[in-house]
Amino acid sequence: MFRRVLIANRGEIALRIIRTCRELGMASVAVFSEVDAAEPHVTAADQAEPIGPATPRQSYLAVDRIIDAARRSGAEAVHPGYGFLSENPELAAACRDAGIAFVGPSADVIARAGSKIEARRLAAEAGVPVVPGGTPDDQTDAGLRRAVHRVGFPALLKAAAGGGGKGIRLVNDATELDAAIGAARREALAAFGDGTVYVERRLERPRHVEVQVAGDQRGGLVHLFERECSVQRRYQKVVEESPSPAVTPTIRERLTAAAVAVAATAGYDNVGTVEFLLDGEGDDARFYFLEMNTRLQVEHAVTELCTGVDLVRGQLLIAAGQPVPWAQPMLTSRGHAIECRVYAEDPSHDYLPQAGRIALYREPSSPGLRIDTAAWEGGTVPVQYDPLIAKVVTHAETRDLARRRALDALRRYVILGLPTNLLLLQRVLDHPRFVDGRIDTGFLADEHDALVAPVADIPLIAALAAAAALHQGAGVAVSPSTGPRERVPDPWTRLTDWRLTSPHTD
Repeated sequence: MFRRVLIANRGEIALRIIRTCRELGMASVAVFSEVDAAEPHVTAADQAEPIGPATPRQSYLAVDRIIDAARRSGAEAVHPGYGFLSENPELAAACRDAGIAFVGPSADVIARAGSKIEARRLAAEAGVPVVPGGTPDDQTDAGLRRAVHRVGFPALLKAAAGGGGKGIRLVNDATELDAAIGAARREALAAFGDGTVYVERRLERPRHVEVQVAGDQRGGLVHLFERECSVQRRYQKVVEESPSPAVTPTIRERLTAAAVAVAATAGYDNVGTVEFLLDGEGDDARFYFLEMNTRLQVEHAVTELCTGVDLVRGQLLIAAGQPVPWAQPMLTSRGHAIECRVYAEDPSHDYLPQAGRIALYREPSSPGLRIDTAAWEGGTVPVQYDPLIAKVVTHAETRDLARRRALDALRRYVILGLPTNLLLLQRVLDHPRFVDGRIDTGFLADEHDALVAPVADIPLIAALAAAAALHQGAGVAVSPSTGPRERVPDPWTRLTDWRLTSPHTD
């Protein structure tokens, strides 16, 4: 096993990996940009290395700086987390050349499976249906225009590298084409350092369902069931759950077999995800391969809660040359899990990302609740990075109980100082379509007006209570790196379940 692991990431995922390293007796090494020097992942790690300015291309996206930090720290392995360089074959290749283990698949596998263009070819080779589309060799504007016209409108322009909904543009007609090509290419370059774009026909109202897989360097390969990720805005997931309320046992068997076939064709090793679009209902539903993510997913927690495994531990063991630590017969999915992504954003203004200081922070706590976060009172959400604040994850015997637990947690979560999507998430979980499981990738757009409707004017007494809490700094402030700091009870704790935007209901 590794003695020291460098984590080439930041925020909550860095803290998540640090926790597993600690459990396995591995020393952890954090990296940080100039703006992140005081962030919790830096103080939580056993060692920390600076990697440059706040701009991602000069720090978290700079392969040479990551490798230099690994060498300086004596790290034997590099874990990329998700986002940034996690699906960039250059980092995996650089680790290989430096004699450092990469916690993920090989550079060749990332290049094949991580590229959406190559992954479509792999899926077709595995006999798995793919969404109709085009993979133009000609990446000029003219070449992409021709590809879109061949595929037909509406079409999607998608970044070939990376994921997370970045570098994707919907094109409804020819008048939108030139602007969409430029925007997709620019965003792909900024997020992944690769401006390659491919074209895909847009299906009407599908569900987004994915399958977790894990393989090793000895040919072992298992699946860990599916996740439903249809609640998304601008192709960015917002609420995920497992199992999918739309997947029947028959479809589950076919879907997981297709995911394993794609991974086997790719020669996949380590933890990854095969994503599909599900069209139709019941046993007659059709599914199409969408893409493969050659990394840990943001929503991996729902799979961990349903299966009882630690996916990060599995990643580290596999990267150290050990077999997949779970045999397929021993893997079962129990109960239901739901994850809600809490963002610093303004849903009423097209989900505009927000940045700034967190003036007041109170986390809920209850059975069946897991919160993955790097947020803390007095901390900041930097403008340079993704505005994810936390992941609220609940698990229960049934979907409805998991939903109610998540709704209760969101109502008790207090984050002041900058706009968040907490109220939007509450409305999503309480919406009749979500309650009944009748969701698709158009859900947020369809129900936009109801989900982002303004709240009633805040009463004066509520404003005074909030001001008093901010002024006194009372309550229990929690930092992921230092733990709780006890203070005098404040109005938020005294008022129990009462909240400004969500009055208590039975």
